[in-house]
Amino acid sequence: MSIVTKTGDHGTTALMYGRRVSKTHPRLEACGAVDELNAALGVARAVSPDFVREHLLAIQKDLVVLMGETGLAAEDLSRYVQDGYSTVSPAMTARLEALVRELEAKALKFHGWAIPGATPLAAALDQARTICRRAERRVCALRESGDLENAEIIIYLNRLGDLLWLLARRAEAKADPPAG
Repeated sequence: MSIVTKTGDHGTTALMYGRRVSKTHPRLEACGAVDELNAALGVARAVSPDFVREHLLAIQKDLVVLMGETGLAAEDLSRYVQDGYSTVSPAMTARLEALVRELEAKALKFHGWAIPGATPLAAALDQARTICRRAERRVCALRESGDLENAEIIIYLNRLGDLLWLLARRAEAKADPPAG
């Protein structure tokens, strides 16, 4: 099958199970922002040391789960689960929280606002963070409109934004150790 289907040539696209929606539908805005986040994390992962790379890959896999659930019409959720697809769970969020605690325990020092760009990795992580926050806003809008059942998706994205901020600060600290 070719990537060129021409089915979207009139401004609509198919969700899982064949439902068609406008390409400007809030569900697609949310999915697009998460897809962009996943791509930005890929850039960060490409320039990351092993510790960060492993965590980013796991997060990218989580985002595939998140996109699957977010890109699904609400009325198809039970079918989706019945077909064996995963949904965003508190356990996924807990993994992020554990990593946040681990990074915070290393006593990262930061003062005031962060200025992105100290290192390529920190810049990539900060860009991913800002995209994450946009994805979070798009998912919140979807939830507020009644088109998304699972509130854990918002919690996951909120924790991910926090984690990306910490990882960027860690990348800066690793590149510029304090004078001593």
